[in-house]
Order: sequence, then structure tokens, then C-alpha cells
Amino acid sequence: MNVRPTLEEIRRAPKVLLHDHLDGGVRPGTVADLARESGYPDLPTTDADNLREWFEAAADSGSLERYLETFSHTVGVMQSVEALTRVAYECAEDLANDGIVYAEVRYAPEQHLRDGLSLEQVVEAVLDGFERGGREFGIRVGTLVTAMRHQARSMEIAELAVRYRDAGVVGFDIAGAEAGYPPTRHLDAFEYLQRENAHFTIHAGEGFGLPSIWQAIQWCGADRLGHGVRIIDDIKVDGDRARLGRLADYVRDKRIPLEMCPTSNVQTGAAKSIAEHPIGLLRRLSFRVTVNTDNRLMSGTSLSEEFAKLVEVFGYGWDDLQWFTVNAMKSAFAPFTDRLELINGVIKPGFAQLKWSGTRPLA
Repeated sequence: MNVRPTLEEIRRAPKVLLHDHLDGGVRPGTVADLARESGYPDLPTTDADNLREWFEAAADSGSLERYLETFSHTVGVMQSVEALTRVAYECAEDLANDGIVYAEVRYAPEQHLRDGLSLEQVVEAVLDGFERGGREFGIRVGTLVTAMRHQARSMEIAELAVRYRDAGVVGFDIAGAEAGYPPTRHLDAFEYLQRENAHFTIHAGEGFGLPSIWQAIQWCGADRLGHGVRIIDDIKVDGDRARLGRLADYVRDKRIPLEMCPTSNVQTGAAKSIAEHPIGLLRRLSFRVTVNTDNRLMSGTSLSEEFAKLVEVFGYGWDDLQWFTVNAMKSAFAPFTDRLELINGVIKPGFAQLKWSGTRPLA
């Protein structure tokens, strides 16, 4: 019998997360601790509960630029090896506690150099935290090193991704405000990564429209699209029929993964509401859609909660949640054998057990 999963049941499902920012998922108590230890003076409050409320309220503005401002505080306290290692370790624990079996977590090494760390020290500190956390909590975590699109260090960061790809860095990304900073500004980095047979994703189609998506795919060769929400602008709906434009048709035909983050997309104004989020239509049209958290602290969310919202709004059952999860694992930058092992040995059996253990019919 098909059932509508509850939040607690979803937490037990073996899930996959592809789009999660390390500096966007720090525990509020850890932010306060690290601020006190480092002498960081700018926190709006040092009480963990009040700090959580502040982050969520500041992020819930409808503006991507305002949303990004909240990161000044989390990044501000992540400027030492000890801080970076602690945040990565706790991230692994938090994701494992949410039932995630594989995750790719991204961060921008260039933002953690204020107190004298080198790029290499930043990467190694994060890798150390994830290695220890992954081992202790039974989760596989790969990292994506991110270049900021308004800066000029993308080649440096791309070289860093290649240098550490056998140590746990599984890919590269660019992030930051899209408007005025097209991905083609970093074309040399993407061409280098392609020559090195390296994986990369590009934030595109979140704060800007179809040109950002087109450039990310056709000029830069992105393996995945970070968000990709505005692909909906190339789809015309007439009643029960949908007509895809050339770009949307290409994205679907090529099975280009969309790293969608429903709550975050609403907060930044990329979607009006969960009910109006393009994910519903794109799932019906069988795009390669994945569900993600983006920034767990700012959005006050988890992957289980993102799934629960989709269940509530779209009436999804276990088959839908498994479809999203398998999509994510297929699209991961992990080796093919690892992906196959998790899909067939962990994800499908885990969902099968949950699916047939329920007794509550869908409404």
C-alpha cells in the first residue's frame, strides 16, 4: 500500500544531499562558541536560540543579496584550522542524524584566509573534519571547493580541486550573486577542469534567468546546475500540456541534474512559494530533479524537512521520494561503483522497507 510519509519516517530514509553550503549549516551554538574563542565582535547576539532566530529572520527576505549577507558572521568565525575542522565534523554528524548516507558539501576556501591560513590549510582542515565525522557517524561526505563569481580566483580554486581530488574533494563550483557576474567570466577555469577530467557544478538560474543557465551548460560545460529554477521560463503550460523550449528540452534530454532547494528558493525570491515552486512541474515532466537544503541554518531546515514540505504540498509518497533520491545518487560526483553500491545496496532496500511498513493510505 502506498502511504504518505511522515517527517519522522522520512528521517529514517537513506537520503542523498548534493547542494549544501558548509558555512550555511553551522550550529548556532558553535557560531557563538567560535566567536567567543576568536574574539569575533560582530554577532547580533551570543545566545544560541536567539542567534538561530536572527539567522532565519534575516534570510527570510525574498532577496538573494540580503540572504547572502548572513554569511558574513558564519564565515567570520571560520578562520582557523580548529574552527573549520569542528564545523565540518559537526556537519557530518548533523547530516547523518538526518538519515543522509551520502552528501556533497561545498565551501569557498578563499573566504577563510583572513587570519593567515593558506588555501591548502583550509582544504585540509575541512577534509580532516569530514573524514573523522564520516568515520564516526557512518556517512560518506565529498566536498566541493567553490570560487566566488565576483572575484578572480577561480583558476586557483579549480587547481585546488584537482590537487585534492584523491583526498576527498569531488568537484568544483562557482557561487555568489549571478546578476552582473556570468559564468563565462571563469571560462578558463572550466576549460582547465574539463582537460583534467574533473567534475563541476555551477550556480545558475537562481537569481538570474535563462541566459545564466545557457552559459553554464553550453559555454562552460557544467555537469550539474545549482538550483536551475529559472528553466521554468522556457516551459509553456497550457492546461495539462507543457511545451518545452529548446533549452529546457536540451536540459531534460541530456539528463542535466537540477540541484533544487525549495525553502531557500522561496526565501531568495527564485520561487513564490513551495506550492508554486517549479519542482512540481519538473518532476511531472521527468527532469533530473534533486532536492537539497542549500543553507540549513539560514533556512531553518533539513533534507527531511524539505521532503516533508513536498509531501504536504504535492502529495508525494515513498515512490516519489525514492525517485528524487536515486536521481541525486546518480548525479553525484562519486565514482560509478560507489553510486551503484549505494543505490542498490542501501537506498532501494531502505525505501522498500519503509514503503511497505506503513499502513496509512494517501489522502
